[in-house]
Amino acid sequence: MGTKPEPTGFACTWRARIAVAVGFAVALGAAFERSARPENPSATPAASISGSATVLAAASLTSAFQSASSEFEHAHPGLKLELSFGGSPTLVQQIQQGAPADVFASADEANMQKLVDSGHIAGEPHIFARNELSIAVAPGNPKHVSTLADLSKPGLTIVLCGATVPCGRYAAQAFEKAGVAVPAASQETDVKAVVSKVALGEADAGVVYTTDIRAAAGKVEGVAIPEAQNVVGRYPIAVLKEARNPAAARAFVEFIFSPRGQAILARFGFRGGS
Repeated sequence: MGTKPEPTGFACTWRARIAVAVGFAVALGAAFERSARPENPSATPAASISGSATVLAAASLTSAFQSASSEFEHAHPGLKLELSFGGSPTLVQQIQQGAPADVFASADEANMQKLVDSGHIAGEPHIFARNELSIAVAPGNPKHVSTLADLSKPGLTIVLCGATVPCGRYAAQAFEKAGVAVPAASQETDVKAVVSKVALGEADAGVVYTTDIRAAAGKVEGVAIPEAQNVVGRYPIAVLKEARNPAAARAFVEFIFSPRGQAILARFGFRGGS
């Protein structure tokens, strides 16, 4: 059998051009994919992230962020994350007064915007999680609370987050959507304080996040709020401009957005960010 001659002239040039075009398209596609997806911090060399970093986060993120930080530290043995939780407006005030911090995660966009406006945020905040409201009652629901309107019944002791705290503002919006007045209630600095008072029997009911009901399983019980009356809280996160360890701060934020970070949040009842 004869040997097939090598293509010459136009055929060779045409095939070469196709090869170059295909190679360029593959390279361009790979570059676009890298730019469109968040970096995977687990792929970052552990030695490149070390020292310590401080994360200030909304109280409702306590259990989820403790779990996430533990896994993140395991992936980066040279790094120590310091976590501090509280009401979002309290954390904003601390940052504005110079408290050292690298990352801030808020339970609402309004408090994050305060830091954007005052020039404390590096880059742009992004929504990483969502959360809904539930009514917290004692186990067994002894007061037979079934709706937001029931919280205005005489004889009930109600506890809510303060009006400037995200869970308090979300609760006020939920009462408005339900067509009922906000009941007389003690005002707490964060959602954990609301859960604690119900769990200790110091209050009959309070409006909290669905994730807080899960975190306090056995201590409180949740009464669902219908979707038409509920409010979805959107949680933004950002690296602070004053971050002492910006590399670690960026890596932790990337981890929160990674599939693994989102899976941890989902395990604690949070919905994905959007």
